[in-house]
Amino acid sequence: MEIELTDTDLVVRIARGSDPEAEAELFRKMAPRIRLYGLRHLREPYAADDLVQQVLITTLQALRAGRLRESEKLASFVLGTCRMMVLDLRRNAQRRERLLEFGADMLLPSPSPMPRLDHEHLTRCVQNLKERERAVVVMTFYDEQTGADVAGFLGVSEANVRVIRHRAIHQLRDCMGVGA
Repeated sequence: MEIELTDTDLVVRIARGSDPEAEAELFRKMAPRIRLYGLRHLREPYAADDLVQQVLITTLQALRAGRLRESEKLASFVLGTCRMMVLDLRRNAQRRERLLEFGADMLLPSPSPMPRLDHEHLTRCVQNLKERERAVVVMTFYDEQTGADVAGFLGVSEANVRVIRHRAIHQLRDCMGVGA
């Protein structure tokens, strides 16, 4: 005659160390409940079976580590673990769907190529800038100087360099006929 262990007894015996009988009893007691939860919320038998394994592994690890403070609430702990894992599975499925949708966008034909830049016209536009604006544009985009370097060279503040650069780019766009 086998004596059924209470939840508290199971928690205590598993927390003490290797007790295969207590772990088997935990499985016998909780697996059907977990599977029913999985079938109800995941609607797939294979997904429910996977949920049983994941929840029992997580529960065993928590019990072995002594992380369950109230041993009489074992069933609540298992149910909460089920709930969290189902939410996680759903979240992962939604991410997968969004990634697949994102990948489908990649299969669409690419937009028309960028218009060709008229280098001669751009050169004339840069030459029409005031000397300081031209220096900021050339040092920033051609020489790849930082704002601090340009400010030091021109003897102005970095904030002033940003303002000069902004205004110069606006003038270049207007000159090139490109909308801002």
